[in-house]
Amino acid sequence: MAQMDIGLIGLAVMGENLVLNMESKGFSVAVYNRTVEKVDKFINGRGKGKNFAGCHSIQELVASLKRPRKVMLLVKAGSAVDDFIEQLLPHLEAGDIIIDGGNSHFPDTIRRAEYVESKGFRYIGTGVSGGEEGALLGPSMMPGGTPSAWPEVKNIFQTICAHTDAGEACCDWVGEGGAGHFVKMVHNGIEYGDMQMICETYHLMKDGLGLSNTEMHQVFAEWNKGELDSYLIEITRDILGYKDEDGNEVVDLILDTAGQKGTGKWTVVAALDEGQPLTLIGEAVFARCLSAIKEERVKASKVLKGSVAAFSGDKKAFIEDLRQALYAAKIISYAQGYQLMRAAAATYGWNLNYGGIALMWRGGCIIRSLFLGKIKEAFDRNSKLENLLLDPFFAEIVQKNQDAWRRVIIKAVEMGIPTPSIASALNFFDGYRSGRLPANLLQAQRDYFGAHTYERVDKPRGEFFHTNWTGRGGNTAASTYVV
Repeated sequence: MAQMDIGLIGLAVMGENLVLNMESKGFSVAVYNRTVEKVDKFINGRGKGKNFAGCHSIQELVASLKRPRKVMLLVKAGSAVDDFIEQLLPHLEAGDIIIDGGNSHFPDTIRRAEYVESKGFRYIGTGVSGGEEGALLGPSMMPGGTPSAWPEVKNIFQTICAHTDAGEACCDWVGEGGAGHFVKMVHNGIEYGDMQMICETYHLMKDGLGLSNTEMHQVFAEWNKGELDSYLIEITRDILGYKDEDGNEVVDLILDTAGQKGTGKWTVVAALDEGQPLTLIGEAVFARCLSAIKEERVKASKVLKGSVAAFSGDKKAFIEDLRQALYAAKIISYAQGYQLMRAAAATYGWNLNYGGIALMWRGGCIIRSLFLGKIKEAFDRNSKLENLLLDPFFAEIVQKNQDAWRRVIIKAVEMGIPTPSIASALNFFDGYRSGRLPANLLQAQRDYFGAHTYERVDKPRGEFFHTNWTGRGGNTAASTYVV
């Protein structure tokens, strides 16, 4: 058997499409699947006559590869990844590379990289975004793990990934350990936020303004020509204009219960662990949870009546307000996502290239948009930028759009239409721009009931004080700590 460039385990839709992409770009690929019938079906079907080697065992797969061997796993995240690592290890030689291309949780990738490296091998955990179409035509890829493995796979990855209009590869090395999967997780969290905010604008147009799907289709088509130009706006336009063979508008036939695979939740948990206020994405995750209790909501709708008003005013002007509000809230979503990445980079010792990450997301992935080029420019201007809202370009837009943003939230409240993500984004903006928040009272409360101490505005940071608020508590204070 000829020696192949790379091996892949897992011939589900993503795996099939990714190896077809690799082969179409000139790479030879050995393929294996736990259900070996899938291997034969692929070799005799979509892979027929192409430069693939169908393998019926792990041993056969490894034996068919050029050294250093590169084996990519595209299997369900979780125990299946660990199982295949254990099956691979006895057949590998020092310096060989295992690549996990699934949606693994980054702590698992940190653990697996350390384990595989301890055995003398190399490990890459890479986020792959873009769905089935991206896998076939060019995904966004976010690899991290053993640094010395990157030069071995760089040509393959940067050839098969998406490219910007300028020809830049939407794939570059992210960092050690679980950095690649962490960045992919944040990408998915931002995706949750973007989708939820689009759904909120749809809800306001549909139930608030009474627009038809055709009218909303036209609105999103127009938005996609300007600042909001993005994949998610584009597909929303298409969904609202789609009819089935019977002339039914399919979007209206879909049950309003959203699913989730966990990456949004992981993002929010990571934000809590890092002490970062990822409020918008948190609300997006909780909105899916609320949608899932459909039967309970239907019962509640018959019992709980809101005090709501019908829309009054200029619909065209309100649609423009919605566009501005969506754009401003989208900036907050990315600002929060980048805050989380900065915090995690400090925790795990990653040297993340923030402008480069925006470039990776410019093409192939679900959150790809014109907007990401502006993020790249912001970090080109200041590589140590603390928050996107402090960049002049983004600061100007958010401040310019805030009047429209506030009008949208006011109207939404008046009409009784929930806007959890767009509203939480505005709350974050107002909190972030506040030089003083009411946490002084909160600290006094904590000190009152738990002697948790507080710092003072008239003393240096790092000095802690306790007040005996009742005259009965004594002067003993609790130790100071931050969760």
